[in-house]
Amino acid sequence: MTSSSLMKLMAEDLDDPCLQGLGMYISLKGASDAGNAHVQVHNELFGQLAGELVARFDADQLVCYSAQRPRVTYLGDHFAAYQEPVIELYLMTDGMDRDFWFLTGVEPDLKWEELSSQLLALIEAFNIGPMVSTSSLPMPVPHTRPVGVTAHGNRKDLIEQISTWSPTAELPAAFTDLLEIRLAEAGRDVVGYSLHTPHYLAEAEYPPVAVAALEFVGAALKLALPTDSLREAGRLIEGQLAEQIDANTEVRQMVAGFEKRFDAHAQEHQPRSLLLDEDHELPDAEQIAARAESFLAGIEDLDAWLAETGPLPEDRDEDATHTDADEGADSDDDPHGPDGSADGSGDPTP
Repeated sequence: MTSSSLMKLMAEDLDDPCLQGLGMYISLKGASDAGNAHVQVHNELFGQLAGELVARFDADQLVCYSAQRPRVTYLGDHFAAYQEPVIELYLMTDGMDRDFWFLTGVEPDLKWEELSSQLLALIEAFNIGPMVSTSSLPMPVPHTRPVGVTAHGNRKDLIEQISTWSPTAELPAAFTDLLEIRLAEAGRDVVGYSLHTPHYLAEAEYPPVAVAALEFVGAALKLALPTDSLREAGRLIEGQLAEQIDANTEVRQMVAGFEKRFDAHAQEHQPRSLLLDEDHELPDAEQIAARAESFLAGIEDLDAWLAETGPLPEDRDEDATHTDADEGADSDDDPHGPDGSADGSGDPTP
């Protein structure tokens, strides 16, 4: 890296071929983070998944402190615990042991073009793709309906018929907007999902919008991302909202109006789910079983095919157990060594 570089590599051994061709998730906390989606996503991923810090970006060059003030703690007679803004790149591992890149932190205020250029160089070096970003916008929508989305980017298979609202408008830009443009210009696969959060919940922590973000990213990058705790938190929030709305006629009427407009729009625009097949259907258990039976029926010699593929993991474990027991029985009446260990090493097995 040159002296003017905005990025400092923190990890070693980045020449591993397994790091080539992975997808990237981009979540940066910007001016609009309705429902605190970024914070919830960040906490959920780092709370449930393993991650390694790969690179840190120079926030001192990228963040305007008067625009987004860092937090500091005051303890009676002195200041402490200054929360330095960070922009970092991690290598994460999902619930199915699949790796992906995760760019997270605060949205940069300065040097957008320079940072985009350096990110593009890194993306090309590791052949990263696709890149998927999420953001959250306050919208006049009800919390009683599914979270809406505006999908954008150059991967048509990941955005076509996904959006619940597709406006033509001139908007204040976010850094990820510019990055999406520059990546597309460079021929890299990039998509984004701007999620619609009820505007009356924009300042609160709204778990359903974080769940939606992880669902879209998981489907686009074929990752198993955690959402269980967020779903549980969402159910609690929904119960609290129901009680509050029932007690407030004005709010109840407002939500009813949003529901009416939402439903009218939904009848005209039926979005496609990334989880559906080419026929826009999600196979049920019977269909999955029927396909499995059809596949097995097409195998002429099932025993030979099973022999070629090898035993299932549970069969291997069972075989290993029998083998160990047989060997122990042949060597001595007591399956343990003279010192009480399984192998005579002195370390008893649990």
